[in-house]
Amino acid sequence: MSHRQGGDAEYFADEYEMDDVEEDIDIDGESINREGGDVDSDVDEYDYSSSKAVDTTAAQARRGQDIQGIPWDSLSITRERYRQTRLEQYKNYENIPQSGERSGKDCNSTDKGYSFYEFRRNSRSVKSTILHFQLRNLVWATSKHDVYLMSQFSVTHWSSLTCTRSEVLNVSGHVAPSEKHPGSLLEGFTHTQVSTLAVKDNLLVAGGFQGELICKHLDRPGVSFCSRTTYDDNAITNAIEIYASPSGAVHFTASNNDCGIRNFDMEKFQLSKHFRFPWPVNHTSLSPDGKLLLIVGDNPESMLVDSQNGKTIAPLSGHLDFSFASSWNPDGVTFATGNQDKTCRIWDMRNLSKSVAVLKGNLGAIRSIRHSSDGKYMAIAEPADFVHVYDVKSGYEKEQEIDFFGEISGISFSPDTESLFIGVWDRTYGSLLEYGRRHNYSYADLMIYYLKFVVIVGRVCVYNGVCVWKVR
Repeated sequence: MSHRQGGDAEYFADEYEMDDVEEDIDIDGESINREGGDVDSDVDEYDYSSSKAVDTTAAQARRGQDIQGIPWDSLSITRERYRQTRLEQYKNYENIPQSGERSGKDCNSTDKGYSFYEFRRNSRSVKSTILHFQLRNLVWATSKHDVYLMSQFSVTHWSSLTCTRSEVLNVSGHVAPSEKHPGSLLEGFTHTQVSTLAVKDNLLVAGGFQGELICKHLDRPGVSFCSRTTYDDNAITNAIEIYASPSGAVHFTASNNDCGIRNFDMEKFQLSKHFRFPWPVNHTSLSPDGKLLLIVGDNPESMLVDSQNGKTIAPLSGHLDFSFASSWNPDGVTFATGNQDKTCRIWDMRNLSKSVAVLKGNLGAIRSIRHSSDGKYMAIAEPADFVHVYDVKSGYEKEQEIDFFGEISGISFSPDTESLFIGVWDRTYGSLLEYGRRHNYSYADLMIYYLKFVVIVGRVCVYNGVCVWKVR
């Protein structure tokens, strides 16, 4: 990933708020800046500081209200015109020039008219933030109602059931472990800039710009473990993946800009493996059987390696720029890689000579990829404005395109696949978007469902505790 010196906590904002930013639209005295130069849309400061309700519900959206609460009717530009302007003027970040333009020839055509997940709620009372423009794995769902995300210097828990938020970990000051384990830095860290996050199996791991790793068990008070992966100048932790080993022990893998990946055993609180590669590692995914690691980074070519010894099993050629996202389908046969050439490539273990599908983004790099736990759907996120959900069984031909405005801090399916959460970073309209899975039940399915709630006692039929009719 792109590396710059400096310890400014506003790294992401500084990266995009440059002096030569071109303001392309002026709406009622407020500017909407091109995402390639500024992460803030700043449509206007509509009701954000007021006491009015700013969240948008599914019922309001069905009545025609904008899902983000943007008052298009009172603005001097239509949503359609502004969308077209964004598509025309967005500058995709590339390490290899023209990679996005050159990647289009191999892309699959898709039908975007599907709706696998329907809008449920936009919660503007919880703000999702980003510190590095290339790292977008800062949203994690642990149930269909529970989400963890970064909000400034706070790891925040959001309950979509009660619409309440709570602080889980604050890294703005001094953070030190409350438990003693060999290898843990008891002095802890101060003013950690969180670059990446992962939450799974009751474990939260935050990675920092200086190679910090902060581990907290959600069922224990305080922080359990602190470690610094490296003291290299180029030390940023790019990605973290938490998984259970065959023995059931909880592990996590950290991908770093010093060209290394490190595996930590959280049962023993120790580093168990350390592999080095020829280029910075931006993301790593472990196969469902635990035998293979998918490695992507600052090289157009990705690779599959043996998870036990780090030896390369197969190179993966096809992308034209650096990759920042990867994900295995739970079937263990197919997997995906996301690249700054604006494409997501699908690979099949049975033939690794070339990708079996190439999916194209609208604006920019594919920065995050997630599969639903049943393997039916795959979601990919661009840097801003678009999340694409594909039906895997259709060969990725059926697509749902989720369209909004703002930088994307992360995406996450809930473990039961019922919810999809999208973090949106924006000064005014930053929020958490929630979508719910649609179920198309047959008449027979519905009858079975309702009969579960019906009890017939003698001549009385009771539905959900209420007498609905009596036999005469």
